[in-house]
Amino acid sequence: MSEKKPLLLLDNSNMMSVLNQGEFKCQNLSFEEAKAIIEVHDEDDVLLCFSNTDIETVIFQYLKIEKRKYSYKHIRNMRVGQDAIVFKLYITPSETQPVIQADDGVEAKKIQNVYVYCQYLMRMS
Repeated sequence: MSEKKPLLLLDNSNMMSVLNQGEFKCQNLSFEEAKAIIEVHDEDDVLLCFSNTDIETVIFQYLKIEKRKYSYKHIRNMRVGQDAIVFKLYITPSETQPVIQADDGVEAKKIQNVYVYCQYLMRMS
């Protein structure tokens, strides 16, 4: 019987920690592809390996993936044959800094742009 290898959900920082040893294949994913891959896995077959609430907002609100209670686990090494989806934050300074009035009347200024993209990571050996 083969050992269960859950799908890992990673972010920028913990992606680097799982690349300790082995050979990997990495490819960019569209948001639709990331959603489809996550949704074919049962809740207990996915491990959430980060605690960044901004990325969780992307997963559950922007990608419109049903919020499930994924188990959290700190992973140091991926196993051979294991797959992961990496949610990468890319932040740039704002070229424009408009000032807006927040709901309570306080002024808020835009200081950066936040982008997210997805990658599919597989440990080959």
